[in-house]
Amino acid sequence: MTTVTKWALGVAVLVVAVLVAVLTTRGASKDAPAATGDLTAARSQAALQACPPPSPGPAVGQLAGIQADCLGDGSRVDVGKVLAGGPTLVNVWASWCTPCRVELPVLQDYAKEPGAVRVLGVQVASSAADGLGLLKDIGVHLPSVYDGGDQIGPIRTALKVPSNLPASYLVTPDGQVRFISSPRAFVSTDQVRAAVKDFS
Repeated sequence: MTTVTKWALGVAVLVVAVLVAVLTTRGASKDAPAATGDLTAARSQAALQACPPPSPGPAVGQLAGIQADCLGDGSRVDVGKVLAGGPTLVNVWASWCTPCRVELPVLQDYAKEPGAVRVLGVQVASSAADGLGLLKDIGVHLPSVYDGGDQIGPIRTALKVPSNLPASYLVTPDGQVRFISSPRAFVSTDQVRAAVKDFS
């Protein structure tokens, strides 16, 4: 085998390795990180509602195929399928977010009202244990999924979530995802009802 052939073979192997790494990373980017550690006790104390079951209809386009842990029981869900068939109010929150502590109980009160749309929380940029602890402390039991403790996650990327939290979106029955910019944080159920009505 000539030196040129050896070099060509080495370069080919390197190119294949790089391609495999890139394709593996792209495939994994649709998965939110799992909530790690033994969260059994924290989940029991938080007593969250179960995540909605997947809809038989088409998945919400920009969230199709994104997998995340249901914070309440750790089951893996397809976020695009869970949100299909809306309407659903999606609220992105973190355990360290002060306005989130005010907003989450408001959203729970709204969710209990007759005629309310479904509400699904998305915990971000904080550990699952901290999120479960916050929900227990403030007495909120809304279903939530976990998008990872880092500053970026697949759900946040798909929704183009701004850096300042909380952030809310309405998923319409036809699968459109609409960012709620006013108000940025709900402080009353009247505001939630008005926002849902505006985007429905």
